[in-house]
This record gives sequence, C-alpha cells and structure tokens, in this order.
Amino acid sequence: RSLLSMALINGCFICQSHFDADETLMLIECERVTALFLVPTLYHDLMSHESFSSRDLSSVRKLGFAGAPMEGGLLQRVNEAFNPELFVNHYGSSEIYTFTVEPHASEKPGSAGKAGVNQRIRVIKIGSKDPEDHVSTGETGEIIADLASDEAFKGYWRRTDADEKVLRDGWYFTGDIGWLDNHGDLFLAGRIDDMIITGGENVSPAEIEKILSAHPEVVEVAVAGLADERWGQQVTAFIKARKAVSPDELDVFCRGSALADFKRPRNYVFVTAIPKSPVGKVLRRLLVSGDYEVDKRFLGKTENEMATLA
Repeated sequence: RSLLSMALINGCFICQSHFDADETLMLIECERVTALFLVPTLYHDLMSHESFSSRDLSSVRKLGFAGAPMEGGLLQRVNEAFNPELFVNHYGSSEIYTFTVEPHASEKPGSAGKAGVNQRIRVIKIGSKDPEDHVSTGETGEIIADLASDEAFKGYWRRTDADEKVLRDGWYFTGDIGWLDNHGDLFLAGRIDDMIITGGENVSPAEIEKILSAHPEVVEVAVAGLADERWGQQVTAFIKARKAVSPDELDVFCRGSALADFKRPRNYVFVTAIPKSPVGKVLRRLLVSGDYEVDKRFLGKTENEMATLA
C-alpha cells in the first residue's frame, strides 16, 4: 500500500531490511524524507538516539503512526520535535486495513478518529455477539468493524474455528475495547484479553499507562495483572525510568489524577526494557510470566524492586 501510494505521486519509498535508529536518522537527512509512518515505539527509539539532535530532520513535514496508541507524553515530544503540518493516527488491522483515521493526532491526544472512507464501526457491549447491542456514548465496549468495506478480508485461510469467533452478521469483532466521545471520535482502551479483573472490577491497562506515562521520570510503562490470592489479579505497573523514582512518588502521582482508587497500581516493578513484539506491541504475557530484566539501578534505592502499596 505504501509503495503504491508513492508510485501514484511519483514519490520515493525508502525501505530498510530492519529498523536501525542511527541508519534511519541518516536516511532522513540524506534522502530529505518528507513523511514518516512508524509505530510509536520507533518514534521513541529515534528521539532517544544520541544523534537525534545533531541530524537535520527539517525535511519531515508529515507524520503517521499505527500499530498501537501513542502515549500522551511521547505524542507531545514527537509533535514538538518535528512540528509536522500533518500528524495522523491510523487504526486498523491486517484483517481490515483501516478502521478509523485521526488526521489531527496532536490536537486530540488519544483519539483514533472517525471511520475511514467506506467504513463503519460500532462499539458494543463486551461479551455480546449481537452487532446491534450498542453501548452509550462514553461507555467502554468492544469495537467491531463493517466487513463490507473494500479493504475487508473474507476470512482466515482454512480456519473456520477462527472465523466463527470474529465474523458475525457482516461484522468483524476486533477484540479491541474502546469508546466513542460526543463527537463520534473513537478512543482505544486496550485488548479484551488484556483486561485486568481485580476484586471483581474491570481495569484497563491503557488507562493507567496513559496517566503514568505523563510522569517526567517515566520513559515507558506497561501495566498487567499478576495473580493474587485475595484480589484474583493485582494491578502491577512495570516502569522503565530515567532516574530514581520511588513507588510512593508514582502512587502520589496516580492519586492526583482522575484514576479511580481501585485502578491504582499496587505493585511497581522497575525494568530495563518493556518487552515488545517486532512491530512494537507490548508483550504482557512476558511481564506476567516474569520474563523481564529488573533495573538494578533501583535496587537499594527503593524498599524493594517491587513495592506493595496499601
């Protein structure tokens, strides 16, 4: 799709065999690249690279991202660094390329925008199999997309079992959760499979991550539910930090936000990196299984690598 788009406007499409931040910055400068379309993680890696500030990136005029929501703090940094004339958030999937498009990402942080051309979306009650079971404006539910669009797939190859789970009455059940605001713009709240159930309450990791990512010492954050005898799952925040910050400080930060008390993380784990897939999506299963490296800078500076809060 990107290659065809460039061909239509007689443009140049620059392809890398694998992502390398230093090489990417060099290519932007030497080839005078005008548009970037990356997953949020790669924007983070570009801006964190030691040569970012020394490269001439003034040719870049348009930015786009997809694959995962961009946290508010990163969104602001990217917008300030590039000052683009167009900043697009594209929400879609392999099954249906485009669900929604937000052409003014920096003006409405978190918004995935409205349905794309020839597309329709709905938000229905979680667990419902009825495409007509709409939720109210502002209420969280499962996002479903119309299969009548030109970009929609017909089904999974020789996987009727998978088809039965996600294809119903002409709609694709995405497994993503989100809500629509009063203007009809879509906001994502994560995956149904990522939902934490603690003390009988549903908690979306994305809501907590959005708040903690705004803390000045937090580089990256991922939230998951760890098994707990009393609560079923205990809300746990995995933090990649710039420098020493205590769990108490982060807890106070959460208390000062609009986050409901039962959604506050009870555990904080400081890690060297947040595990991600090749396309930049957080691998929460690795966090739950303990497959991560603790940031030893924080051992001894906080009471424990994981501090339990009341």
